[in-house]
Amino acid sequence: MAGFHPRPEELPSAFPIFPLARALLLPQGRLPLNIFEPRYVAMVEDVLGQHRMFGMIQPDAQAVETEHGPGLFRVGCLGRLSAFSETEDGRYLITLTGVIRFRFCEELGVRRGYRRARADFSPYGDDLDLAPHPIGIDRETLLDALRSYFAARSFEANWEAIGAMRDDVLVATLCMVCPFDPAEKQALLEAATDADRAASLLALLRMGQHDPSDGPHGPVS
Repeated sequence: MAGFHPRPEELPSAFPIFPLARALLLPQGRLPLNIFEPRYVAMVEDVLGQHRMFGMIQPDAQAVETEHGPGLFRVGCLGRLSAFSETEDGRYLITLTGVIRFRFCEELGVRRGYRRARADFSPYGDDLDLAPHPIGIDRETLLDALRSYFAARSFEANWEAIGAMRDDVLVATLCMVCPFDPAEKQALLEAATDADRAASLLALLRMGQHDPSDGPHGPVS
């Protein structure tokens, strides 16, 4: 990612947004997406010819619907399209790598069916720092909670890959892949520090050990 990591002055002033519930992107996280709706196929084609960046943001069930679609949470994450392939039936299989969170400021006009926004990156400048960040929680404590959480949901996991992850990357990955509800995902996104996010993640894993209501969601790797 470092070879393509934008500097603050290279961040777009306006960009497409992809509203998707339960889809959490965090800085330095990698989100695989299967793009098949015509408007989002158009979006991918457009960003491939520009800065390769668009924002992930969740619809807010408590917000008033707008002329462009569901109301949105006020914080999302800008991602860079770091890998893609095109299928024979016209879909794009992409990987979006998290760059920096943003505060949603203004919705712009729809272009080729997809929504666009103007946003403020200034509260989240530290997201551009690629250096390792301490998570403030003992790694074994987090892994113990994770094992119990996965066992309660009959999840499989690639423990070798998990063991090789840097602490802050591990926390970001778990926040993204675990099937928390949209409000919980949003709280993880908006956490002020990595340590705060890790503490919230640990609490959610511990609660989830006793309430596996979401059921199995397949392997995690």
